[in-house]
Amino acid sequence: QLQLLESGGGLVQPGGSLRLSCAASGSVVSMSGMGWSRQVPGRERESIAAITKGGTATYADSLKGRFTISRDNAKNTVYLQINNLKPDETSVYSCPALVGLSMTWGQGPQVTVSS
Repeated sequence: QLQLLESGGGLVQPGGSLRLSCAASGSVVSMSGMGWSRQVPGRERESIAAITKGGTATYADSLKGRFTISRDNAKNTVYLQINNLKPDETSVYSCPALVGLSMTWGQGPQVTVSS
């Protein structure tokens, strides 16, 4: 089984930046794509970005520019750099990882954007 442990969330002021990390353990040999998504309670989950094992990144069209996804295969870790955060981006940010045809999700850190 694959386990995912996210970190880096917290309180940030509007306009601030944050770097989230998601470290995988367990069945990492079979892990391929990783990504980030977010969900506000009561709303649909929103995909942010994904990255292949080879480092090819894709982003949601509406979120290009302020988000950067990266990956360190040696550490089995994926990162999300977020710049110029806005209050309406307060959300739980989760890290999905693909193992074969199965998607595993982490618990996700809370990111609160507020002054």
